Amino acid sequence: MPAVKPAALPAVFDPRLVPVLAQDTHLPPVAVDRFGADDWRRWFAAPPPWEPEWRAEPPWTDAPLRPAAVLMPIVWRARPMVLLTERSAHLPAHAAQVAFPGGKLDPADAGDPVRCALREAAEEVGMVPTWVEPLGTLPVYRTGSGFEITPVVGLVQPRGPWRPNPNEVADVFEVPLAYLMDPRTHRHHEVQWTQGRRRWLSMPYDDGGVQRFIWGATAAMLRNLYRFLSAASAAMMRA
Repeated sequence: MPAVKPAALPAVFDPRLVPVLAQDTHLPPVAVDRFGADDWRRWFAAPPPWEPEWRAEPPWTDAPLRPAAVLMPIVWRARPMVLLTERSAHLPAHAAQVAFPGGKLDPADAGDPVRCALREAAEEVGMVPTWVEPLGTLPVYRTGSGFEITPVVGLVQPRGPWRPNPNEVADVFEVPLAYLMDPRTHRHHEVQWTQGRRRWLSMPYDDGGVQRFIWGATAAMLRNLYRFLSAASAAMMRA
């Protein structure tokens, strides 16, 4: 693919309009539909050697980092699905973006990101904590807006409908995990802005005619999950 010059940051930033620099057609997908819940439990109980690919964004605030957590919910249906939300348009940070359920740690969380992630998922989409089996965490990801996010991966046995909280969530939807763990869907972008160049991934998904634009921190954490699962499944195949 020919090189594409990084776009300049427009006055009104729309990441969907930034050119695609590359797609990872050279990387193999993870055959997630072949693995069972017990495989996931073993992988997180004894993680393989691996390194996250995305750790932080260029900061655009001098405020101290605020600890936060998100739940990466692997909904255990006939084929594994990933639950995502579209944030409400009126929110002060990351409005209308696709995100995992989550938020900043509250005093009631006692510094526990797992407790925070479960609480936020219950508040945002009505995910009852007893439906979730937390498996473990991925490395912390720092956003440009000043959040230090711990991704909590959990297996979810849904026992009722999702109930999005309209104060925080405009919509809730699920994407096949196999789609997100296929690097051919991972698109690289780069833009020039006042603090320098910013790079990110996007993973657009056609949800029955509704275009879900997964990008930024959410896409970065999914890419780190891809790296983890790639290492874990490869280690299992070698054993």
